[in-house]
Amino acid sequence: MIWLYFAIFLAACLAAGSTGGLFPPGRWYEDLDKPPWTPPNWLFPVAWVTLYLCMATAGARAAVSPDNGLAMALWSLQIALNGLWTPVFFGLGRMRLGLFVLCGLWGAVAAAMLALWQVDTLAGVLFLPYLAWVSVAGALNFSVLQRNPEVAKAG
Repeated sequence: MIWLYFAIFLAACLAAGSTGGLFPPGRWYEDLDKPPWTPPNWLFPVAWVTLYLCMATAGARAAVSPDNGLAMALWSLQIALNGLWTPVFFGLGRMRLGLFVLCGLWGAVAAAMLALWQVDTLAGVLFLPYLAWVSVAGALNFSVLQRNPEVAKAG
C-alpha cells in the first residue's frame, strides 16, 4: 500500500468524523428515551477510530488497483453520507431524516464493500465491520425515533 494514498483516505475519514465535534450529541440526545442495548458512550469514538482506519486502508488498497473506478466512486459516496448523518441527526435534531440518510449510507457501504471486494478482497473484508456498525446505528436511529415520537414531530 502506498502511504500517501492511505493518508489521503484517512484525511477524508477524519473530515467526515469531524462532524461529531461540530455537532456533539449534547443534552438533547441524553434526554431521549433509548433502548437498553444502546452502546455505551465510550464505545463510539473507539469504534469510529477503528472503522476509519479500516476504511482508509480499504480505500488506499483499492486506489492502487486496476479497474477501481466504481469502487472509488462508491467509497466517495459512502464517506459523503457518513459525514452528513451527524449534522442531520444531532445538529438539526431531525431523527426521521437521519434515518433516511442512514438507509442511504447502509446501501452505499454495502455497494462499496462489494465493489471493493471485486478490486481487492482484503479491501472488501475491511468494510464488513463498517457495514455491521452502520446496521446497528440504523437500528438505534429507528428505535430512538419510535421511542420518542413527540421529539420526532418537533424536529
